[in-house]
Amino acid sequence: MLSDFDKKILNAIQEDIPLVSCPFAAIAERLHIDEAVLMERLTVLKEKGYLRRLGAYFDSEAIGYRGALVALRVSAAYLADVVQNVNRYECVTHNYEREGEYNLWFTLQTSSAEQQRKIFDEIRVLHGIERMMVLPSLKKYKVRVQFQL
Repeated sequence: MLSDFDKKILNAIQEDIPLVSCPFAAIAERLHIDEAVLMERLTVLKEKGYLRRLGAYFDSEAIGYRGALVALRVSAAYLADVVQNVNRYECVTHNYEREGEYNLWFTLQTSSAEQQRKIFDEIRVLHGIERMMVLPSLKKYKVRVQFQL
């Protein structure tokens, strides 16, 4: 269970990571805590699975990347294993479990069609995958998602 303090930290890093030489020091100052405390809490939150990654968002299309939304129908017995395998790809930006025919969805950003095909071929043969649907990115929609904790 997240403490109110950890929720405050997670809200702060979703809101803004400043483009300065010491961004975590700036966030810590904004939260009125020591940078070392912030870094320790972020490490713990990552270890506990509340935080997967911190990183910048780029206009992937402008730098030559191609995106896709992928839907998988995975048998329940293999879902955890499939999630773990999908997460090992650095080009998977996020994934989420859903109810319905397709119960695992993820987004993928690759530098080439060849890389994309290779990853799809590797995922398609994982144990428990019953069906896979690939929805290539044709038009960009940018939605600012921020989870208030």
